[in-house]
Amino acid sequence: MRSAMCICGAPGKQLSYLSPGTEEGSESQNNGLTTRLPKAGETILGQKFFVGFGGKGANQCVQSARLGAKTLLICKVGSDSFGNDYVANLKKNGISTAFVGQTTDAATGTASIIVNSEGQNVIVIVPGANLLLNSEDLKRASDVICKAKVVVCQLEITPAVSLEALKMAHASGVKTLFNPAPALADLDPQFYTYSDIFCCNETEAEILTGIPVGNLEDAEKVGRMLLGRGCKLVIVTLGAEGCMMISGDEGIPKHVPAGKVRAVDTTGAGDSFVGALAFYLAYYPKLSMEEMIRKSNCVASATKIKPFFSNLLHVLSSSLSSLPYKLQSLWRITLHTVSVQ
Repeated sequence: MRSAMCICGAPGKQLSYLSPGTEEGSESQNNGLTTRLPKAGETILGQKFFVGFGGKGANQCVQSARLGAKTLLICKVGSDSFGNDYVANLKKNGISTAFVGQTTDAATGTASIIVNSEGQNVIVIVPGANLLLNSEDLKRASDVICKAKVVVCQLEITPAVSLEALKMAHASGVKTLFNPAPALADLDPQFYTYSDIFCCNETEAEILTGIPVGNLEDAEKVGRMLLGRGCKLVIVTLGAEGCMMISGDEGIPKHVPAGKVRAVDTTGAGDSFVGALAFYLAYYPKLSMEEMIRKSNCVASATKIKPFFSNLLHVLSSSLSSLPYKLQSLWRITLHTVSVQ
């Protein structure tokens, strides 16, 4: 079996708490009873609780699949109810589970998320079975890795395993996309050289370089520093400000703005961007990188305003289920001048 996209990364169950004012479908998201996240030691009331599917690798894989890509996820989950549910959910989304392993040695990875009425979030991750994915698992999947059009990796699994997957893909001429999340200050330098595209957000950029990213000029400095470490092309995602892109071939930074939307929940938006970018790399390789980023920004924007689409395609409020389907995404991309005020 040949998949256009192979993603080596983490799945996970998400336990989400929504603060008052973030009720799905509300027209006054910014007028809740609380507009902030709790301080250390503080207890506040929440509006809603739900359990959903997430994990960076899985989010990215599902987003690509929902745009129409033939995808495969290499990962490990626990032999527990969460793991069983996860395998079923991947299949439901049309993703190959041929290399989704289940283990009794650890529980399925989980993440606890708190979202405030501004749509911002804080997340605590317990990796669990994700950290048990190993070299033997990659060897069993080597054929699909080496025949894919794009391989995507992150850091929610053991970094050495992600690096090995990038090396396998690189050796076969497969396009590699690396998302260094969660970021490590002492990231192995080989990640820079084995990533065709290195995509990080502002927080990750600061951890990697020590440069706080507060504006476009800071993002440009980060990009140049990462190019100096061996990256071929760097994308720094900037939330509402879009992205800063800088290529080693051209050396001229380009700012690609994002469409203006009211963010209801930013959970999964970064993963949506990466998954969409991987889709365009695999299926529309003749597009300019700037155009791929612009379209990926549009897809990620649709994730931030997922309640807006709930009546259109019954989008559920969890990270995976917030990711736009092809119809939603094409709507945003085609009508990119339309914004939600």
